[in-house]
Amino acid sequence: MYLTRRAFSSGALAVLLSACSSNLTGGFTPVADPGMRQMPNRGWDAWVAGFRGRAEGRGISTATLDAAFARAGYTPGVIEADRNQTEFSRTLEEYLAIAASDERVAKGRANYARYRDVLDRIEATYGVDANVIVAIWGLETMYGERRGNVPVVSSLSTLAYDGRRGAFFEQQLTAALRILQNGDISPEGMVGSWAGAMGHTQFIPTSYLAYAVDFNGDGRRDIWGDDPTDALASTASYLSRSGWRKGQPWGGEEGSPGAAAGTRQIQPQAGGPVFAVGPNFDVIKRYNNSTNYALGVGYLADRIAGAGPIRGSFPPDRYGFSADQRKAVQMRLKAAGYDPGSIDGVFGDETRAAISAYQRGRGLEVTGEPSMALLQRLER
Repeated sequence: MYLTRRAFSSGALAVLLSACSSNLTGGFTPVADPGMRQMPNRGWDAWVAGFRGRAEGRGISTATLDAAFARAGYTPGVIEADRNQTEFSRTLEEYLAIAASDERVAKGRANYARYRDVLDRIEATYGVDANVIVAIWGLETMYGERRGNVPVVSSLSTLAYDGRRGAFFEQQLTAALRILQNGDISPEGMVGSWAGAMGHTQFIPTSYLAYAVDFNGDGRRDIWGDDPTDALASTASYLSRSGWRKGQPWGGEEGSPGAAAGTRQIQPQAGGPVFAVGPNFDVIKRYNNSTNYALGVGYLADRIAGAGPIRGSFPPDRYGFSADQRKAVQMRLKAAGYDPGSIDGVFGDETRAAISAYQRGRGLEVTGEPSMALLQRLER
């Protein structure tokens, strides 16, 4: 697990499963997740009592602790989430199809245009390509649409009490309390993912303390509210201080203009496109230590800037399908009245559920698995 900026290296796609809001700024009210209900737990109560003494010894005031824990509680759903993390085995082709989907590219261009003045100032201040900042925003929370709705003090205290990575989560909880003590956010507004990643670009508390900035000058480093200015600038601050080289592309597909900045070649998927990547690619990996994630950010950034799709081809998947054939399965399922989700060429849970429903409705063996025979049947 990569634990520098965020608790887990699941990347943007895990964060996109949740939605949130902050009611300190922007007029949002957090929406309760029924899977994240608080439950009475005497062990947690005892742990919190002991933690309060340790926190006070670290400079956290009694008033801050009282306010932070006034509505906090043991949340077993975060333990379940921690225990049941799925190790996705997406190919690079599938990952990039999701990371730079038509929807995410279109929304990225729209948000870039909406915040162009702010992004120009951020780029001038930190020297980080604004398209990369927007791409990170898009991958982490779909441009702020899905910021996470779990109370951070509850989630972090539950995980610290659980003990599997107790020292790490206690460190994050203490950092979260420092943020509250500084007045950047209220306890009610401090919400995030189940593992404590917060705001538009999903900072964990220790990284927030180290890198977050008050770019709009209102006296608070607000990464939670509707206005993404501080979150985008904080992301630029993180990348700048991680070694971003101003004016250099991250790299690109072999043969593309960005590839000229590459210092080495990589081919993450056997038989797939080759990329030439440079130092800024490695800086993106400091944000999330995943080659697929860094390629997703770079590719989405290029698409937002107007570049076309990847030109190289990928090998057939384990079913023998090309991307176009996978899309054909999805389109024909949809035409038959079975919703496969996005027509993106990725066989995710929704597509498999649609296949199962189709098979059930036709009296076939219900496997939820795609096949060439299924495609041929759908094409009749």
